[in-house]
Amino acid sequence: MSETSKNPAARADEGSHFFEDLRIGQQFPIPSRTMTDALFAAFQLASGDNHPSHYDVEYCRAHGHPGMLAHGFQTLIQTAPGAGTFPFYIGSALLGFLEQSSRFLKPVYVGDTLYSMLEVSDLTPQRTTGVATLRSTVHNQKDELVLEGELKFLIRLRDPRV
Repeated sequence: MSETSKNPAARADEGSHFFEDLRIGQQFPIPSRTMTDALFAAFQLASGDNHPSHYDVEYCRAHGHPGMLAHGFQTLIQTAPGAGTFPFYIGSALLGFLEQSSRFLKPVYVGDTLYSMLEVSDLTPQRTTGVATLRSTVHNQKDELVLEGELKFLIRLRDPRV
């Protein structure tokens, strides 16, 4: 096994693509994930969010929900670019994560399976870099859109306009 194959950072640089290589509509799927009790508990522990809607089934039922509700940010992290192929496609041309916004459209419950996608929606070239805007979406197993948003990244140009 070569040194490069053992090092994730080196592998990320193997296929660097630049800002000019991105296209509007280009998609970067993220593997699906089922929201389990364990993921709920882990997120509650990591976030410190202790509202009973995230850990008390009876509280949720008393408030009209069939089960525990996912934290909004627990749904949001399903759009983490590193869980998919986007940062590996860009490689070392990725200079930074600039901005994130999202709207939570429907509740997510324990047992829901989420399907996330990032899609290039805007490309703004600058002198030496460009800003790539990716639309983020999360659908549940019923194909309902539960989250939509945007992520913006600063990406190196192959041929800077200096």
